[in-house]
Amino acid sequence: MLKESAVRQPDLVTFDPGTPRQSVRSQNFQLEWVEVKPGEPPLELSSAVETMLIVLDCTAKIAGEGQNAAAPRRSVAVLPPGSYRIDFGGAGRACVVSTERKGAREPLNAKSYVIPNQRVAPVGPAWARTGDPRKIQIFDVDQVKAPADNPRIKMFQSATISINWVDYQGPRDRTALSPHSHSDLEQASLAAAGDFVHHLRVAWSKNANEWRDDDHMRAGSPSVLVIPPDVIHTTEGVGPGHHLLIDVFAPPRRDFIAKGWVANSGEYRDPQKG
Repeated sequence: MLKESAVRQPDLVTFDPGTPRQSVRSQNFQLEWVEVKPGEPPLELSSAVETMLIVLDCTAKIAGEGQNAAAPRRSVAVLPPGSYRIDFGGAGRACVVSTERKGAREPLNAKSYVIPNQRVAPVGPAWARTGDPRKIQIFDVDQVKAPADNPRIKMFQSATISINWVDYQGPRDRTALSPHSHSDLEQASLAAAGDFVHHLRVAWSKNANEWRDDDHMRAGSPSVLVIPPDVIHTTEGVGPGHHLLIDVFAPPRRDFIAKGWVANSGEYRDPQKG
């Protein structure tokens, strides 16, 4: 049964490939898309909590808080709290995801959150690191093994965020889609490569005036769909070529962690478990 009288509409935002930096938000996190061009100044990041830097088709040199690290193409970097300078190697694309970041661009969908979404559970306390909390984590996605019982997806977390990295060649098998919903989580689906159709359905309430037809939203890359709680959804890659979809959640997905699917979950301690 729905917790409110109406479910919010999903937000689909298409990024302009000619704009260096563009941002989208959800209730709990912000995602900034970065188009890297030669000669542009470094990216400056500052956050009171861990930040996730996703490097797609360029490389990155990370400096800050007494550390230097190199992130290869197709990698995920988890940056501890503090300030960092990111120098990208050549043209390409990257994105930054954080729950408490300073200096990010104004979100293109800011008006959607003038009134907070009461269905969304708060982020809660940050998960503590089990090892050195000051160490930058870098994961070469192609060197990370996908879970044996979920081979399509590679998953990572920070102290406040989870991401799913899903890529494949050609269209997705239409006989093996995965429609589901979340009761108190928003999901942001970043289309980073390829063309997609987001299939969306809202469960019927008692009030038939609130019923909606199913929606099948076509989305190219780069774009982000923010999916509210209680919306049944699945995303289908269509057409030939490479498809890359990155799903973002905050707080971290405890259900995925419990199944052993999150590659770096051993780096964190769940605050609910003391």
